[in-house]
Amino acid sequence: MNKDSWEKSAERFFGRTALPEYGPFSINEEQHGLFGDISNQKVLDIGCGSGHSLQYMGNRGAKELWGLDLSTRQIETANKLLSNQPVKVTLFESPMEKNPGLPSDYFDIAYSIYALGWTVDLQQTLKNIHYYLKPGGLFIFSWEHPLHDRLSYEKSSFNFNKSYIVEGPEYNEAWHNEVIIHHRKLSTYINTLIECGFTIDKVIDDVIFPDNNISDDPSKWYSTQKAQLVPATFIIKAYKK
Repeated sequence: MNKDSWEKSAERFFGRTALPEYGPFSINEEQHGLFGDISNQKVLDIGCGSGHSLQYMGNRGAKELWGLDLSTRQIETANKLLSNQPVKVTLFESPMEKNPGLPSDYFDIAYSIYALGWTVDLQQTLKNIHYYLKPGGLFIFSWEHPLHDRLSYEKSSFNFNKSYIVEGPEYNEAWHNEVIIHHRKLSTYINTLIECGFTIDKVIDDVIFPDNNISDDPSKWYSTQKAQLVPATFIIKAYKK
């Protein structure tokens, strides 16, 4: 169901929410440098989408660019976008819960920009990523903050209309209920990372507002009014033990 929806909607997401951006109302890699020096690094993008984050990595000197994504259209677009990169590019059309043939203990860096939360099996996905990384390898991911969709704008005010505590698969309102995404508490992401052998370095949910006027439509999925109440994005930086 999710794959079908992505094939229909892929074009409107081409180039959106990609490095150096981490997500709505969040920090910027250019300003904060969470990855550090990526020159000569072998990097893996989980949910690579249209390839713009991999392009960012390539333009900054990464040695090898690898990625996987569920969507055929996204992989086709990423292959075209990255065709002029002077380094090795290897892309797989695959769900992140499965290993499509990626090597073990190979990558210096793995990352996922607003994609990891699509997994239907968080533990298996994180086990896979741990398997792919070298010992001491870096893993950074961003995703929509799990408080964000608990809050909705109704009748001129924001209200909590869903439980933060109850986890599980849900139809997603931002996608007009055409996809199913698992709601997970922030602690679930943190604890599952630890259980899968990662050491957590940072958890970031700072809210950064644009310099322009912050008065926009409060009913928008990502509105500045909502961001004044709850974060839209969280980021976790971790290392493979």
